[in-house]
Amino acid sequence: MDKAIILEHVTKKYKNGRGIEDISLTVEKGEIFGFLGPNGAGKTTAMKVMTGLITPDAGKVILGGYPLETAFEAAMQCVGSIVEKVSPFPALTAYENMRFCARFYKGVDDARIEECLQMTGILPFKNERVKNFSLGMEQRMGIAMAILSNPSILILDEPLNGLDVEGMVEMRHLFQRLSETQGTTIFISSHLIHDVELTCSRVGLVLNGKILATRSMEDVLRDFSTLENFYLSEVGEGA
Repeated sequence: MDKAIILEHVTKKYKNGRGIEDISLTVEKGEIFGFLGPNGAGKTTAMKVMTGLITPDAGKVILGGYPLETAFEAAMQCVGSIVEKVSPFPALTAYENMRFCARFYKGVDDARIEECLQMTGILPFKNERVKNFSLGMEQRMGIAMAILSNPSILILDEPLNGLDVEGMVEMRHLFQRLSETQGTTIFISSHLIHDVELTCSRVGLVLNGKILATRSMEDVLRDFSTLENFYLSEVGEGA
């Protein structure tokens, strides 16, 4: 398999001592990779480095074959993302937000906008202002914006946050469909262990800014019966 995401000895430390340290990781093309760890473990920091929002102190990130350091624009053309928080313009409608995002990509027309809104369940509300959306609807909106350019890599920080059960199931199925039919690589951080277990093909556990373990979901379920048991065996109940 081709490697879609490569992190080589990536370090980013803040003044308070938190961050990530010497993280090395590869994600294959078409994988759905779950990035798990307690609050403050370094998940969002790693994703900010991966999307170029912050610069690492050391190490290398390669996305779709392009090193961020020397080919940032080419790498970002491969990527759709949600990092930390979905932030559409509240005074604009869902359609207007999508139209604004489309300006940054080549070949994204109204048909693609409507397709993305349809896939995320927002199409019936496309002419409503986002300020009137619930948290779950905003999250669906963020996913629609992330997939708008038909990226080969999705980097999603807590993409199921705020969704009801129906929404979680729909978005899980969407991620799996993108992976299976288009070969989209999806990197997900989440604290919703059950949903990660049902969605991801491989998982990595992070604690105190360091990778503890990576395992295929098949191996995890064979050896531990549930992802929660694997998580607790590595991270501990007090984390």
